[in-house]
Amino acid sequence: MDSNMDVKYSENGIIPDVIDSAPKENAEVQWSTPEKCSATVGNVLTPTMVQNRPTVTWRAEEGALYTLIKIDPDAPSRKDPKYREWQHWVVVNIPNIDITKGEELSAYVGAGPPKDTGLHRYVYLIFKQPGKLTCDEKRLSNKSTENRGGWKTRSFVQKYNLGNPIAGNFFLAEYDDYVPILYKQLGN
Repeated sequence: MDSNMDVKYSENGIIPDVIDSAPKENAEVQWSTPEKCSATVGNVLTPTMVQNRPTVTWRAEEGALYTLIKIDPDAPSRKDPKYREWQHWVVVNIPNIDITKGEELSAYVGAGPPKDTGLHRYVYLIFKQPGKLTCDEKRLSNKSTENRGGWKTRSFVQKYNLGNPIAGNFFLAEYDDYVPILYKQLGN
């Protein structure tokens, strides 16, 4: 395991707030619209930059299935994370790295930190599945906040025996002018 990954995830509190050990390697998380950018293990991006679903890639094993989780552990703020964790995107049964062929449990929602709550951590984690998952979780659209807050990565990982993340990445973001547009999309 890359000790730099351990340091980055620990320094940013992702260990222990979300997971117990850092991913073995980076997942590439890149956006092409509205402008080209990428997550680079703790860089600062804006909600405007990450409003659309990114391309996420990792080193995959042929024939394996994966789970992708994106969460914000700082909802509504890092000082008062009473909705920790807010799920932004959950996809299971991803063959290799083809997310479009996976089963979306939670549709993608961009970063939406409330005004005056500082930087939020947006964490992407990839888990190799022990086999095909049959999930009983309610499917969540990107038009509602229902059932997104108070979600627990650890509980989901334990329920489906996913083990430690094999890849991951994260970025930081705070409120910008896109957030009210996102809230309107979510019915707020």
